[in-house]
Amino acid sequence: MPPTPAPTRDRLPSLTGLRFWAALLVVLYHLSRQVGIVPGVSDVVWYGRSGVTFFFVLSGVVLAWTYDGAGVSARVFLWRRFARIWPLLAVSVGVSVGVWWALMDRAVSVKAVGATLLLVHAWFPQPVIFTGGNPAAWSLSDEAWFYLIFPVLLALLAERRARVWGWTAVGVGLGALLLWPALSGTSATTRTWALDYLPLTRSLQFVLGVVAGLALKRGLRSPVSLPVAVGLVVAWHLVLIPWSGAVPDAVWYSPYSASQLLSAPLFAALIWAAARADLDGRRTGLGGAWMIRLGHWSFAWYLLHEIVIRVAVFEWGKPAPGGETVVFWAGVLVVSLTLAALAYTCVEHPAERRLRSLVGQRRTSAPARPSADVPAG
Repeated sequence: MPPTPAPTRDRLPSLTGLRFWAALLVVLYHLSRQVGIVPGVSDVVWYGRSGVTFFFVLSGVVLAWTYDGAGVSARVFLWRRFARIWPLLAVSVGVSVGVWWALMDRAVSVKAVGATLLLVHAWFPQPVIFTGGNPAAWSLSDEAWFYLIFPVLLALLAERRARVWGWTAVGVGLGALLLWPALSGTSATTRTWALDYLPLTRSLQFVLGVVAGLALKRGLRSPVSLPVAVGLVVAWHLVLIPWSGAVPDAVWYSPYSASQLLSAPLFAALIWAAARADLDGRRTGLGGAWMIRLGHWSFAWYLLHEIVIRVAVFEWGKPAPGGETVVFWAGVLVVSLTLAALAYTCVEHPAERRLRSLVGQRRTSAPARPSADVPAG
C-alpha cells in the first residue's frame, strides 16, 4: 500500500514540548554532576547528556520537514540558520567570558573565544578550546557543520525511495556501533572528544533525523506509537543505571558514550511518533501553551544554565547532601529558566526576525516555520 500523503499542517507543537524535556534532561545531568546528587532523580539523569543527541536528531527531522520541496537556496537557508543560532551564542559567550574574568578572576584564551564565535571550536580536541567560550556551546559547532552539509544531504536523499532511507538509517546505526569499538585503543580524552564532540561523528545522528523527517514528510507512519516510543526512551535510561554501577565512565564500553551514540534511533522514533500525532490531530500532552513557551525558551536555557551553575557554586559552594541540594537545584532551575525567558524575548527572537528579514524575503517565500525549528541546545 502506498503511503498516504502528509497533511498540509505545518506546525508540530509536540516537538516544541519535547525540546523542553530534552533541555531539562541536560540541565539535571549537569546539576547532578556539578552540584550534588538528589537520590532517585540523579540516577535517572546521570547520563542526561543524551539530550544533546535528541537535539541533533531533532534538527535533522525539522530541517527535512521544513525545507524539502521548499525551493529555498542554500545561501538563504544558511543565512536563516545563522540568524537562528548566532546572536544568542554571541551574547552567551560574552556573559560566560565576563563571568570567568570578573567574578572568578580567570581568563579565557582569545583562540577559544574566536573559535567559538566562528563555530569551529568542536573541531579542536583540546577541552580548553571546545568548552572555553561557553561550556554548553560546543554543540552549535556541530550544528553549523550539519547546516553546511544539509543542502547536499537533501539533494541526495529527497527523491529517493523509502527503501533507500531505510538502508541509510541502518548504515547510520551500524556506523555508530563500529565507531564505538574502533576508538577503544585511544586515550579516554581523545575518545571522549571524537565520540561526543567531533562534528563528523555526531553527523550520524543528524543524518538519521533527516531520513526520519523525509519519511514524515511523505506521510509514512512511525514504526512505533508515541506511548511506546516514550517507554523505550525511559527504559533505555533506566538500563543505564545498573550499567553505570558496573562499568566506569572512562572505559570505552561504558554507558557514558553509549547513552549518546546508541540513543539516536530511540529519539528518532520518539520525534517521528510525536510529529505524526500532531499531523493526525491527536493530543499528546506536549503541545499546550505552556509547553510551547517552555520549548521556545529551551535554546537559551541550554546556553545559559551552566553559567548560572558556575556562579552559584562559586558564590555558595556545593550544598550539603539532602534538602540543601534540593533547594540549590530549585534555585538554579528557577534563575536559569527566568534568564532564558528574558534572553529569548529580548535577544534571540527579535534578533532572528531582524536578521532573517535582510536576506531572501523578496525573492523567496519562506516556508511556514514549524514551532520546533531549533538548533541543538
